Parts: sequence; C-alpha cells; structure tokens
Amino acid sequence: MEKIPAQMTVVAISKPGGPEVLVPETRPVPAPGPNEILVKVMAAGVNRPDVAQRAGVYPPPAGASDLPGLEIAGEVVALGEGAHKHKLGDRVMSLVAGGGYAQYCIAQDAQAMAIPASLSILEAGATPETLMTVWHNVFERGGLKASESLLIHGGSSGIGTMAIQLAKAFGAKVIVTVGSKDKADACLKLGADHAINYKTEDFVVAAKSMTAGAGPNVILDMVGGDYVERNYDAAATDGRIVQIATLGGAKITTNVAKLMVKRLHHTGSTLRPRSNADKAAMVAAIEAKVMPLLREGRIKPLMDSTFPLEKAADAHRRMETSAHIGKIVLEL
Repeated sequence: MEKIPAQMTVVAISKPGGPEVLVPETRPVPAPGPNEILVKVMAAGVNRPDVAQRAGVYPPPAGASDLPGLEIAGEVVALGEGAHKHKLGDRVMSLVAGGGYAQYCIAQDAQAMAIPASLSILEAGATPETLMTVWHNVFERGGLKASESLLIHGGSSGIGTMAIQLAKAFGAKVIVTVGSKDKADACLKLGADHAINYKTEDFVVAAKSMTAGAGPNVILDMVGGDYVERNYDAAATDGRIVQIATLGGAKITTNVAKLMVKRLHHTGSTLRPRSNADKAAMVAAIEAKVMPLLREGRIKPLMDSTFPLEKAADAHRRMETSAHIGKIVLEL
C-alpha cells in the first residue's frame, strides 16, 4: 500500500454563510483511535445536513470533525486498536459524524460496510447516509410492512429515491410527492406506484384517493411546518408519521385531536447525534437484511451529479436549487 502522507487537502467551512464559504485547506491526516479505521476517501456524499452545517444552524456533535461530510467510500489504509471488522486494503463505505470532505477520513470500524461489486465507488459514496436513514425511519421506527402503503415527501431526493426502492423491494405500495413532471417521471421509473405534484394537487386528497380512501399507513416527512397537520389528515387510522427533517419549519400549530381520533403515531429521529452503538446496530441490520438486495443490484442510489472535492461549493449550489434528482457526490 502507498505511504500515508502527513498532510491532506480538505474542504472546510471558513465561516457560516453561503456556498462560497467552503474553502480548500491543508490539514494533518488524522490517526485512527480505538475501534476506528482511516479511509482514503474516493467519494463523499453531499447531504442537506452539510448545507445546514455550512449555514451555521447544524453544528457537529461533540468530538466530531468540524469538516462537513457524513458519508464516504474508499480504501482502508490504517486500523486503530481493536478494529477487526475490516482489514487494510478493503474498499468500504461508511456513515461518519463529520469529516467526509477530505482526502482521508476517520470512520468507526463497526459502521463501515464492504462495498458490493454491484456499486461503483461513486455510488458507494452516495449510499450509507440515505440507506441508514431510510432503514431506521421507514422500517424500524415506521414499521412498514409488506402490502402497506408509504407516502414519501420529497420523493426525488436522495433519501426519497432510496426509500422508493427499499419499500418496493419489501412489498409496499409507494406514493411520492414531487414538484415537477421530470421528478415524477424519475420516481415512477424507480418503481413508485403514484407521484403527486404538490404544486398542482392537494396531496391529502390525492393520497387518500390512491389508497381507496384509507390513507397511507406510513408517511416519511422531511418538510414539517404546515405539512404536519395535513399528514394527520392524510394518514390511515393507526398510521405512523416519521419526521426526518423540517425544511418547511420546525415550529407547528396543529389539532392534536386528529392524532388521538385516528390513533396516529408521530415519531422522528436524527442520525448524526446517535451513539456509535446505535449506528452499529443499524449497520448490522442493514448488512443482514438489505445488503443482499444491494449485491443483487436491486437497490442502488440514483445519481444526480458529481463534482471534484475542490468544487464542493458548486455541489452545494446544485443542492440548494432543489433541481437535483437523486444524489450529489464529491469525487476525489
């Protein structure tokens, strides 16, 4: 293996602000601690939390790198004490708590997954964060079962496009909301049963119509705001609503009686602050239940665009247009 350099190029946040505050820097290559691995990064996914961190409203958890980047793919080049799951030279993809916008990144050994041959290195860099978010929220928290219906807000996003594929693979009916015909077509091509253009249709009325009046059993929502009460109106009796972001606002005013009458469950989670043990458990479940689908090529991220690391600002600009369909990835 090639020698690990002392210094590396990273993209850092110089101050809170727009995409222009993302600037290349030179920093020391980190050394892996106990149960950690050092990965030579070949691809790093770009996600909404990166944009929020850059804007100054989503600080990294204590002890995490201040660099953006929550998912990486690359080659294991160093092992910390107690790291036995992977070996030097392995190609892995991993969720990380930060630091992905760099030539080298520390990952937890237990959270890294072997890259299946069915995925390119760029696809692997687009997989861990969305896969773990969807698995935990749709299946573990939302309890989606075969023959049930799932409504996904933001169906053409990285998370949405992964959720479509996973839900269909496990036998559910899938409805998405999108903002354009191109996005609707992309979701239908991935396997969604119905696509609702929220700009021209009332998703409550449409979702009920598409489920014979019953409403979806599970709703995956990244909007929040005034969508919350509308989700209550749309959901089936005993439905589960899972909140994963609040792009439309975190503070709400709603009629909680709707939740009571329909016996709804409204839950939510964020992935980044979870303990390493929690994340390792999610990875173990994914390796057992989802990895076979990845190896067979039945599940893979929908790719929107790639940018070189030094053009991370342009990648953020692309994401902030909301014109992307699927994942945006940095290539190293």
